[in-house]
Amino acid sequence: MNARAVIPVFYVADVDIAVDFYIRLLGFTEAFRSGTYVGLGLGLGKLELHITIPGEPRQIIGAGSAYVICDEVDRYFQKISAAGATARSEPQDRMYGMRDFAVLDSYGNQLTFGCSTEG
Repeated sequence: MNARAVIPVFYVADVDIAVDFYIRLLGFTEAFRSGTYVGLGLGLGKLELHITIPGEPRQIIGAGSAYVICDEVDRYFQKISAAGATARSEPQDRMYGMRDFAVLDSYGNQLTFGCSTEG
């Protein structure tokens, strides 16, 4: 078996509000929708994120987190900031060899965007 991708699923209270946030502020596109389950994409088909309402007690709204490896973060940070997204911090070089920043969606799910500072 060769794994090819992982798709995080974030739980939200209102799918339409979340879809608006991801499309309008972060530049995602809607790939598909099936009722209250929505697939979103970003970039060259490499990043896929799914959002939905919780279906059972262990699925907690706003408890999701994903780290997105990028080729750069500064231009993207400027783009989403200009669109109105509020990041938790500006891009910074980290001791673990990445330059990154994090943003919370409308419900508290966190996406961190990072790129390598090494070569």
